[in-house]
Amino acid sequence: MESINHILQEAAHLPEDQRLTLAYKILLVGEPRFSKSVEDAWDAEIRERIASYDRGEISSRPASDVFANIDCQLK
Repeated sequence: MESINHILQEAAHLPEDQRLTLAYKILLVGEPRFSKSVEDAWDAEIRERIASYDRGEISSRPASDVFANIDCQLK
């Protein structure tokens, strides 16, 4: 536990973007690994969705609306 506390103290001194990158990488350690083809397919899908949004072909909704809708469906 001493190691974890030391890492947390060190991380607290990092700039916010580096703390978020560190947190992301730590979370990835516990995630199952997908094949390269699956990761590539998701990367392509994400890029296409962003490009569609940038071209004005699709719109967005506030996350609060999305989560409120999900909450209603789960009740």
